[in-house]
Amino acid sequence: MFSLEIETYQFSSISQKFSETKNLLKVSLVFLLGKLQLCSVKERILKTAVDLFWRYGVKSVTMDDIAKELGISKKTIYQQFNDKDAIVKEVVEQELQCEQTDMDRLEAEASDPIEEVMRTSDYMRASFATMSPVLLNDLKKYHPKAWAIFQKHKHEHIIQGISDNLQRGVAAGLYRSDLDVDVLARMRVEQIEMAFDPAIFPPQKFAMIEVHTQLIHHFLRGILTDRGIRVYNNYTEKPVKEVEQS
Repeated sequence: MFSLEIETYQFSSISQKFSETKNLLKVSLVFLLGKLQLCSVKERILKTAVDLFWRYGVKSVTMDDIAKELGISKKTIYQQFNDKDAIVKEVVEQELQCEQTDMDRLEAEASDPIEEVMRTSDYMRASFATMSPVLLNDLKKYHPKAWAIFQKHKHEHIIQGISDNLQRGVAAGLYRSDLDVDVLARMRVEQIEMAFDPAIFPPQKFAMIEVHTQLIHHFLRGILTDRGIRVYNNYTEKPVKEVEQS
């Protein structure tokens, strides 16, 4: 009898613990699902914001536009972000991270520094095909926090990436040995930004993709050795003549 009571008590205790564990799992599951839903909403907002910013620029896109595109209320957006500036900041951070990953992949896949530049040029053409020409100018004028993030990325990654490419090209005998790498890396970055400046290249008159294409090929042709020209000609439909040796 006493043994039966012990077994009954033990069974009751186990059942109670099982019930408590089950309830705890339910609470955890509900919590996780809630977090996933919030993440999903936030990611949808960011994805839609990217699409709209790329198409129309940042300044002309409002919170109403984002809400309408998503089919949600502005209140839902403000539950995730304090204001538009917060959205712009996070969009820029995510896009720069993705871009850096792509640049690292292009470098790893390229067989030489010239191919890396050419593949990067193709990547830029594809990116700029759907990008508003006023995007970068909007960031600079109206969103200083996002612009500061871009400037930091420019100095820590873009300039460094161009410098590394130039150094590898010189070492491979494809680029001229008398190059000032620091000067040219900064000059190339400024060329990229310059192509976005509507005061220099009004979008009504100049296609941004073609401006970038002209600038990158002008830059590259100016640093090639004769050997580099031969390699370059393998990657382009417009061959460049080698410099005649005196």
